[in-house]
Amino acid sequence: MSEAIVPQPGIMEIALYEGGKATVAGVSNVVKLSSNENPFGPSDRAKDAFQRAVHALHRYPSTDHASLRQAIGEVHGLDPARVICGVGSDEIIHLLCMAYAGPRDEVVFTEHGFLMYKIGALAAGATPVEVPERERVTDVDAILRACGPRTRLVFIANPNNPTGTMLPASEIERLAANLPRQALLVLDGAYAEYVEDFDGGLALIEARSNVVMTRTFSKIYGLGGLRVGWAYGPKAVIDVLNRIRQPFNLSTAQLEAAEAAVRDQDWVTRSRSENARMRSWLAGALAEVGVPSDISHANFILARFTSPAEAEACDLWLQKEGLIVRRVTGYKLPDCLRITIGDEAGCRRVAHAITQFKAQQ
Repeated sequence: MSEAIVPQPGIMEIALYEGGKATVAGVSNVVKLSSNENPFGPSDRAKDAFQRAVHALHRYPSTDHASLRQAIGEVHGLDPARVICGVGSDEIIHLLCMAYAGPRDEVVFTEHGFLMYKIGALAAGATPVEVPERERVTDVDAILRACGPRTRLVFIANPNNPTGTMLPASEIERLAANLPRQALLVLDGAYAEYVEDFDGGLALIEARSNVVMTRTFSKIYGLGGLRVGWAYGPKAVIDVLNRIRQPFNLSTAQLEAAEAAVRDQDWVTRSRSENARMRSWLAGALAEVGVPSDISHANFILARFTSPAEAEACDLWLQKEGLIVRRVTGYKLPDCLRITIGDEAGCRRVAHAITQFKAQQ
């Protein structure tokens, strides 16, 4: 290739994103606990809607996503005109970076934050600014110290991935109130549904003009394989994002399955309840054998080991037992393993295997 043909600055700094492993060579009957998926899958109503969509595969999908936006609005008590839908919340993160950040601009996020924040910033040609956390918890004061006249976007996942920790509403409000006037606060609520009576930041969005919330159908709704997400924010921001969104970014099958899923809140309640029960049990079982974790508000726990070597050895041990968890060295947590909360059988199996691992050391 000609030396004159080069990508935009920042592109080659992007490390390829690696999803959670799904297989182990030579091992059958694996339990995948690496991608924070709902072990119960999607609701029957969502599956039925997906199957019905096969009859319209020759038709182009809706470009305005009106029916899905209306359903989201009804369920969450918000204005459908201020909702935008995307290919997972990942696409909306990229749209925000594309629309509001560029060369000489800065995008702020925390050291253990979701990797897509940095990727989105670099793809837009902006400068990623990583802020330290305090004992795996987002530090509002550190974020504010990092902000300046070049700050355009601040990304906060609440609850955070991969730590599972969460900031109270008062701290989020303090952050929004003290950001530079040109900066937009993005609240990533991928795991918001796992928190009882949590609005993901909706009240703050209604009160301010500098806050956007992103959400996903990939986690509690069990639609990770379909890739559907959405965001809610000030009308002016949503209008901007719709100008650069691909018109046919979501298929009919995605739209109809997601609409059926969001209208089935009984499934969400059941999934949240089971997740909370097994999350508490698994965290307690691991703590008893010397593997602590912070209180998690999501559908995973971040298991902490005594060293990176021990975490790696435990991961290899689990793989031999057919259990796949997530190494989080890329999140600057080399002495930890992120373990998705599976069904009861999966949780008991991983707890037993880690107990055996600790016993043989």
